[in-house]
Amino acid sequence: MPVNSLGVIVALGFFLGMRHATDPDHVIAVSTIVTRYRSLRHAALIGIAWGFGHTLTILTVGTGIILLGWVIPARVGLSLELSVGLMLIVLGALTLKGALLRVGESAPETSSEDGVTHTHPHRHGDYIHSHVHHHHPDTHPHAADQTPLARLDRRLGGVRLYQLVRPFVVGIVHGLAGSAAVALLVLAAIGNSWWAIVYLAVFGLGTVAGMMGVTAIVAWPFAYAGARRHRLQRGLRLASGVVSLVFGLVLAYRIGVGNDLFGTHPTWIPQ
Repeated sequence: MPVNSLGVIVALGFFLGMRHATDPDHVIAVSTIVTRYRSLRHAALIGIAWGFGHTLTILTVGTGIILLGWVIPARVGLSLELSVGLMLIVLGALTLKGALLRVGESAPETSSEDGVTHTHPHRHGDYIHSHVHHHHPDTHPHAADQTPLARLDRRLGGVRLYQLVRPFVVGIVHGLAGSAAVALLVLAAIGNSWWAIVYLAVFGLGTVAGMMGVTAIVAWPFAYAGARRHRLQRGLRLASGVVSLVFGLVLAYRIGVGNDLFGTHPTWIPQ
């Protein structure tokens, strides 16, 4: 039965958007990003960036389907869903790499015979590396602001807005994979095309709000674990990386083999 009340459309769109943000693939993807930070404010910004990226593609593709009658072939739809699996694999691998680098940071140092010249891994922000240096007197081969990440920070902005690019792109990919299903569902339930567009916009706002809540929950252990709980933080990062990697591999296998993406008869039901 078509929905013909704008108030119902707005309320339904917002709350369904919030629920949509809690889909497993969404939560897993943002978790691999949020575990890099220990601030609820940064986590909220990540959620907002993901939500806006997701909303952008939902509105763009959804409007094309509703107003212009776009038809997405099965192979294209499956390829978009496969991109989510591949993205989860990459995010998982990057998270595992970062967590293992932090493990290496705690590796024992190697000292020379003079007892003051030694080598050990150390960190400048997110940048971890090793080199020989002295502690008597303390001479360092480079200043803390001369690392690759520090130079990138200066070029792209002191507030590191470029760090929001990753969740924004992740949101775009998720939106591309799910926009067809959302738009087709709305088109069937709402008779007025423009009201359907309003629903998509409100749905997007709901996903932004929902993802802000999800990222805050994920970031909470990192924000309040404390300096003496590095093992817990490292374990959570490793766990999120493994889950993302495994989930991505399973998803890619299901789409590529189960739905016959690379075969002659691909089967795709938007969901």
